[in-house]
Amino acid sequence: MSDFLNELRQMSTPTKPKVHTVNIQGQNVVVSLEKKLEVLRNGEHAYMWKSPIEFVLKPKPTYKVTYPTLQKAEQGYQFENNDIHWPNAVVSGGETWQRSE
Repeated sequence: MSDFLNELRQMSTPTKPKVHTVNIQGQNVVVSLEKKLEVLRNGEHAYMWKSPIEFVLKPKPTYKVTYPTLQKAEQGYQFENNDIHWPNAVVSGGETWQRSE
């Protein structure tokens, strides 16, 4: 019986190690499992080449948001008890909502 088991062990093909690849900007790269999982979390499109053998996350874009503020103008609103939610009339020398740049 042991001869039979030895023959079965010899007949079985050894398993090949898993090769993890990612596609960065059209090029396939072999990476470790941890790096592949990181790329899958962020998406392959979020990476760029830093050098011919190293890739990194693209920097996130920063947005500059400007909000309108009340400023004195030639023609503007007059408010009830200085409450911006209750404009009374449009008068000369009133206040308007303007974006400052």
